Amino acid sequence: MKVAVFRREHFNAAHRLHNPAWSDEENKKIFGKCNNPHYHGHNYDLIVKVVGEPDPQTGYVMDMKVLSDLIQEHVINRFDHKNLNLDVDDFKNLNPTAENIAVVIWHLLRKHIDPSLELKVTLYETERNFVEFPA
Repeated sequence: MKVAVFRREHFNAAHRLHNPAWSDEENKKIFGKCNNPHYHGHNYDLIVKVVGEPDPQTGYVMDMKVLSDLIQEHVINRFDHKNLNLDVDDFKNLNPTAENIAVVIWHLLRKHIDPSLELKVTLYETERNFVEFPA
């Protein structure tokens, strides 16, 4: 009997989508406004889903306070009000697309969550644009 639990969090961050191997013209063509050399920001909504069997002693799949604390410590404190390109080591050599941000978040959390539990990250970059990892 598997149950899914979800925790929603929020952070604000700036970024620029840019491939240094391409010309400025090619970057503008591919990334458009998202290639603004002065960066741009988003109000990201993050949903972390954990799936597993409820513990017979507690009834929890995972203690939601523990999950919230993990997200705060390893994601929000790291990304909130930061320029992802300049301030976050994870993106020094990785284009901070919504897809890549979601994958980074998943890896940051995975090592702190019981491996018997399934983990999924959903990241809303805007109200209409969101990504999920793993798919």
